[in-house]
Amino acid sequence: SLKSVWTPDGEALVFNATTNLDEAAHARVLYHLYSVKLEGGEPVQLTEGEDWSCKGPVFSADGDHIYCDYEPENMEVYNLDGIGRFDWAEGRKLGKPDVITEGFDRSVSSFEISDNGRTLFITAADAGRTRIYKMPAKGGSVKALNPDSRGVYAGLQVAGKNMVAKWENSANPAEIVRIDKNGRHRTLTRFNADRLKGVDVQPFSEFWFENSNGRQVHSWLALPPNFDKNKKYPLVLQIHGGPFSSSMDAGHVRWSAALLASPGYVVLMTDYTGSVGYGEQFSRDISGDPLKTPSLDVLEAARVAIERYPFIDENRQAATGASYGGHMVNWLQATTTHFKTLVGHAGLVDLEGQYASSDTSYNREIMNGGPPWGESTVWQDQSPSSYANDFSTPILLTIGEKDFRVPINQTIAAWSYEQRKQVPGRLLVFHAANHWIMKGEEAKYFWDEVHAWLAKYLLD
Repeated sequence: SLKSVWTPDGEALVFNATTNLDEAAHARVLYHLYSVKLEGGEPVQLTEGEDWSCKGPVFSADGDHIYCDYEPENMEVYNLDGIGRFDWAEGRKLGKPDVITEGFDRSVSSFEISDNGRTLFITAADAGRTRIYKMPAKGGSVKALNPDSRGVYAGLQVAGKNMVAKWENSANPAEIVRIDKNGRHRTLTRFNADRLKGVDVQPFSEFWFENSNGRQVHSWLALPPNFDKNKKYPLVLQIHGGPFSSSMDAGHVRWSAALLASPGYVVLMTDYTGSVGYGEQFSRDISGDPLKTPSLDVLEAARVAIERYPFIDENRQAATGASYGGHMVNWLQATTTHFKTLVGHAGLVDLEGQYASSDTSYNREIMNGGPPWGESTVWQDQSPSSYANDFSTPILLTIGEKDFRVPINQTIAAWSYEQRKQVPGRLLVFHAANHWIMKGEEAKYFWDEVHAWLAKYLLD
């Protein structure tokens, strides 16, 4: 993405760009900062390096420093996004930045500089929330304004003593809020809240457990409308995409936990190994293990939820997921008969087929320990298609025909295996959709079909 800013003297633009996008099949794509004079001409590269990228330039108010989104470029499956800081002098190359967020074990989503230039305000994912942090602009300790905040902050902006952002959580839709110095906020708008008035949306509850590998794993539970703790409810897993993402304390325009829960289900969202917001190592622990350990995490989370919450009916369980969550649904199809039914959107069924046809490929090679023709056994060992003979759980498969991230051939292949094994199933192809089903009428149809399919197997 292109972002540009004026230099302090107003005589040039500084922007980020890449010159090696044509190498994306065999190398990391690098981004660096460039400048171009107001009157035009050939851009000048300001930063260079093979082991880091720099995007999103921002100048300090006094013009003495320029900051950027900094990301190491290496053979790790995941790296934290940080903040780089350069001294600015007109006409001089910038070199390599000081990474001022070293030691902050969270990935920076965005940052703003205070008007006096002494403080940075940061948003970053942390245990299923997006929190606001502050730190000295020259580097140093990073502290949460409110370490107990719920929900998700985005679009943070600072002007003088005023700080505003968009905020939402699992029970409250997105609105504009003003945030004080202690991280407490006051809502300024009711644009969406008025439209949701009268709708019974329950706030998520959460729990942690230690998985079989000794890692602490976090989960959310979404409860249905008119929830009664004395009743028994089917359990539906909602597996997030990514994998370098997480289930957030917020609504979701494409894959809503509240909407999924609405017919009378308890929805379980687990941040399995590889998820973000739990430190760099937790995300990297998925390396060479793209599906097996994450799937064990969601199965263990289901077991723990059933043990801790008597309102969950262990005899009625389903799993759903989209994108990477869809990959895992196909892996669960291949490796367990735990669920009454499955729902998968845009999921791969063959690791090599996904690698060879997706719009991103090199990251999959890094994840799986080398190319498919190399020595890595992951390509076969963790491809759902390798275990097609074990497919048996009824499944609803959906896909957008214009999906380039998980091309339609993966879903057609999964459907072919299901049909060959005579597994009860249903296939929905949305001809105008890409990776997500975004058109209103198509989304309504999608949810009607998902609810009808789950009801067939989970509701009395």
